[in-house]
Amino acid sequence: MVKGPFRADHVGSLLRPPELLEAREQFNNGEMDAGALREVEDRLIRRAVKLEEETGILAVTDGDYRRESWSNDFLDAIEGVKSASPPAQRSGDHHTTEVGGVVKTFKLPAPATHGKLGWPAGGIQRRSFNFLKGETSRTPKVTMPSVSMLHFRGGRGGVSEEAYPDMEEFFADASGIWRAEILDLAAQGCRYVQLDDTNLAYLCDERLRENVRELGEDPEELPHLYARLINDAIAGRPDDMAVTIHLCRGNSFSRGHAEGGYEHVAEAIFNEVEVDGFFLEYDDERSGGFEPLRFVPKGSGGPKIVLGIVTSKFGDLEDRDGLKRRIDEAARYMPPEQICLSPQCGFASHTGGNLLSEDQQWAKLRHCVEVAEEVWGAAI
Repeated sequence: MVKGPFRADHVGSLLRPPELLEAREQFNNGEMDAGALREVEDRLIRRAVKLEEETGILAVTDGDYRRESWSNDFLDAIEGVKSASPPAQRSGDHHTTEVGGVVKTFKLPAPATHGKLGWPAGGIQRRSFNFLKGETSRTPKVTMPSVSMLHFRGGRGGVSEEAYPDMEEFFADASGIWRAEILDLAAQGCRYVQLDDTNLAYLCDERLRENVRELGEDPEELPHLYARLINDAIAGRPDDMAVTIHLCRGNSFSRGHAEGGYEHVAEAIFNEVEVDGFFLEYDDERSGGFEPLRFVPKGSGGPKIVLGIVTSKFGDLEDRDGLKRRIDEAARYMPPEQICLSPQCGFASHTGGNLLSEDQQWAKLRHCVEVAEEVWGAAI
């Protein structure tokens, strides 16, 4: 089996079909039990897998169909953790956008550690991975929020001093939760894991860097801390398991939460984080230029950079020649053989999803495959 990331890849989440949204609403209202909801999820995941395969994409996900959001379901499954809204005075953690003529305000969840961390018996994603694995002959890919999510939005104040008077003990336990989960998935046959890390991208935004300072943290030091935590979290994984990191600036109803190029974090993460690849958002000007790619270690041992130059926010297909020119621009700073292509983010970071149709979503993934085949001769 070829190890990911692939020349044409995708971040993972898919638009939730209306039937799934209705079923989840019924479940949340007490009108449907967990077994009936799972039957709907199973059936619609089978359909999604088939449609993913038809696009030519080689990494297949369950589309996050079993989650309400990309992060909360996973984090809240950890013993000792509960997600909550951030303090109102921290404006950088709030985002307002207009959806269908209605102004919506989103409060980014702030996971809080109120007790000793514990990995739940049976794992967090074992069952869902085994279902996905049984539905595809391609590479089943598992996504999860990064270990940094337990620290970034609350800092020391988000961690119980009674449970963890020493933050190093907290960091060790946090990495241990992820390590237990990843090794459990490896034992089930998983060979492709993606850590979704908004925080490394948020550290590129001066407004959010100021939030970090208000929490008593140093935005210059956090990339190095998070690199250490991620390395601890993935330690001991099988040699043939690919681990990647997706850097995201937020993705709600086709809008983001942060901006700023990768210069603040590039040297640290590309050289200190021991992963196989990075999915980087590059679909518009808020992500800056390709110059930070000069810090990517070159050669066979260097990570692959998956350029998110195809937007998942809107349905219009990008001009193929324009995409090829952008790949050529990136190749000025790193070898083209280490470059891959994907949408800049998933299509639905939460149940709401981005403002495009399912048909447009599948067309975007086919577009990535076709462009990759034209540039590199294959999507693998």
